[in-house]
Amino acid sequence: MNPQTQLIVAANYLETLTSLKKYFSSGNTRSYEFRRKQLLLLRQSILDHEEEIYQALYKDLHKSREEVWVTELGIVIAGINEALAKLKKWMKPERVMTNLLNIPSSSRILKEPLGVVLIVAPWNYPFQLLMNPLVGAIAAGNCVVVKPSEYASATEAVMGRIIHSIFSAEYVFFVQGDGAETVPALMNTFRFDHVFYTGSTSVGRAVYKMAADKLVPVTLELGGKSPCVVTKNANIDVAARRIALSKFSNVGQMCIAPDYVLVHESKRQSLQDALIKAILRFFGDDPLQSEEYGRIINEKQFDRLIAYLSEGEVIAGGKYIRDELYISPTIIVNPESNAKIMKEEIFGPLLPVITFSTNEEAKQIISENPDPLAFYLFTQDRDEEIEWLNDVPFGGGCVNNTALHFTNSRLPFGGRGNSGIGNYHGKFTFDTFSHHKSILKTPTWLDPSIKYPPFKGKLNLFKKIIR
Repeated sequence: MNPQTQLIVAANYLETLTSLKKYFSSGNTRSYEFRRKQLLLLRQSILDHEEEIYQALYKDLHKSREEVWVTELGIVIAGINEALAKLKKWMKPERVMTNLLNIPSSSRILKEPLGVVLIVAPWNYPFQLLMNPLVGAIAAGNCVVVKPSEYASATEAVMGRIIHSIFSAEYVFFVQGDGAETVPALMNTFRFDHVFYTGSTSVGRAVYKMAADKLVPVTLELGGKSPCVVTKNANIDVAARRIALSKFSNVGQMCIAPDYVLVHESKRQSLQDALIKAILRFFGDDPLQSEEYGRIINEKQFDRLIAYLSEGEVIAGGKYIRDELYISPTIIVNPESNAKIMKEEIFGPLLPVITFSTNEEAKQIISENPDPLAFYLFTQDRDEEIEWLNDVPFGGGCVNNTALHFTNSRLPFGGRGNSGIGNYHGKFTFDTFSHHKSILKTPTWLDPSIKYPPFKGKLNLFKKIIR
């Protein structure tokens, strides 16, 4: 965007952004009653638009109604229900122990809303990845600017109707348009109190730079190459089903999908056979005709994925139809270590399978793409489990499963290093959008002189108190 255009776009936002700040400063969003009411309104509006949500996500990504409920709509409703049930407890000041130096003071932590926050969502789970952070931001008492992905345009339109029907723009401001233009315009025009971004590492880096310029704290939910290790002690049939389930859900357009599989050489053939069997069981002989199998979001992503097909031996799938944005579930073996498919996040239905003979060999491959968002391990050996979980740095993951750690709101979800900063889900989302204000309250009925100068001669006593 040229500077003149950016100024015009920024000017269009400034009045509304200023009104959000003013509304937050009024204190209207802080009470328990207000927050609860907004969550109830949001839940009802979502349910009122349920059929439209199904239709929109089918149009954008060819998702079935069942997949929509499990991975998008149902997760959001469950998140709202949890927030409604636990909001009073989350908001309650937290009492903590007071150290010896400050006795007889009391100590507590107050949960304070941050102010006006910005949420930027991606296109792969366009409903859930915008609404879930929004639920936490509302529960924490903030005013919110939400920017959905323009690439999932049908879902974007439904979410706009949901939000406009219940919230004023001075409380929740729904921004549409090209993210490459609108997000810089928003962030360069206004100092947000927090920015929550979900998407690619490259764009996340740009968001981080803009936030740093104004010292704005960020949560970055990014991606990376999440490995899946299948050891010689794994249950192969179960491993194959669980790998295929998440790898080909939403046709692999999932930040925590297994990006590639490392399988012990003694289990290579049996795993490959079991994966092919699982794909056939899930999607039939022709996944193109399956209601359970989705589509690539757009031609740009389609063309990027097709280029990977030449970087290894295709032993299953490999079929595609550009006009349909269809790529079949595909297994690729023997890719070169320096191939793009092994250097870039795949984000599609292509699964490289690589053999290893020693754990050190497999760990070396993982280390070439460090700090993945997720890590998956299939083994029946407890000692092996401990070794792998301790030796591989990653955001979160599963043992003998894939991706489903995301569905447990009691587990914080987030990356590390290149895969992200911060975490959320359930109470962790509430905490992300809250400032934890530390308070020490000291009575006046006791005021010993030892706490005041002169301090000469008190060193031994201080050593006993502060240790």
